[in-house]
Order: sequence, then C-alpha cells, then structure tokens
Amino acid sequence: MEYEVPKQCISVSALLTNESGEVLLLRTHWRSDTWEMPGGNVELGEPLDQAICREFLEETGIVIKPMGITGVYMNTTKQVLSVCFRAQYISGDIKIQEDEVLEARYIKIDESNIGKYITRPQQRSRFLDAMNAKYFVPFEAWEANPNYKLLHRLEGDMEP
Repeated sequence: MEYEVPKQCISVSALLTNESGEVLLLRTHWRSDTWEMPGGNVELGEPLDQAICREFLEETGIVIKPMGITGVYMNTTKQVLSVCFRAQYISGDIKIQEDEVLEARYIKIDESNIGKYITRPQQRSRFLDAMNAKYFVPFEAWEANPNYKLLHRLEGDMEP
C-alpha cells in the first residue's frame, strides 16, 4: 500500500478580552447565524502563532500577542484541525474586512447568555475552554533544514 499525504487543513482562532471583560467576537458571511472568535486558515509553512496574529489583524484590524494554546479540536468531516489561543491586546481599533466579516464587536458573554451569541456547539465549547483556561499549552516553531533551529516558543504558563 502506497503512503498518501494527508489532505487536512489547520485553522487558528483566539480569544481576546478588553479591560471590561468583554470578548471580541465576529460574524462572517458564511456563518452569519453565530458569533465566533476571530481566526482562519494557516498558510503552508506558517507557524501557528504567526497565523493567528495575521488572521486576527486581517479580520479585525487589531494587533495581538498570542499567550498560549487553550485547546485543539478536530472536525473529522471536513478534515480541519483547529488550534485556539488566548491573546493579549497590543494595538489597533476594530476595522473589518467587509468581504469576509459582517460584524465584529466586544460582547459581554458568560455561561448564562452564551447561547444567544454563539449558536454552534463546536464554537461554544472552544470559546468556553479558552475563557476558562487556567494553563496554556507550550508551542514551538522549528525550522528543520539543514539543521534544527528553534524559531520561537510560547511558554504555555499559567494564565496571568
């Protein structure tokens, strides 16, 4: 039997809160029935932490710093591996890409009203895991050719 290279997609998303404890969520054209954390697909060869910074900026106009991974999820139907981060605000104001995003804003969400905003169960579990994370998983990006070189590392420490 011949080995076949997997045809999977990797996506990233991040939870960002403001000083009032509200979270930045958005609605997209293709999933307008639910609010979700900003994010998108990782480009070939792109480190996950750089991908979430790029996607977050593209979708919201806000520069973030990833603090650590809060969860990893798999959609076996569409072959999508999703990695969720917790992020820290660096700079910028909300400015959406209207061809992708319908609306983006900070919303006060907790377990009592989450169903009003985040209607899809897989998005809800990712959000709650990110919101309730007490520890972050470490992440490293490596370059393997010609020698192994650590490009950068997120420590994955306790949530501040």
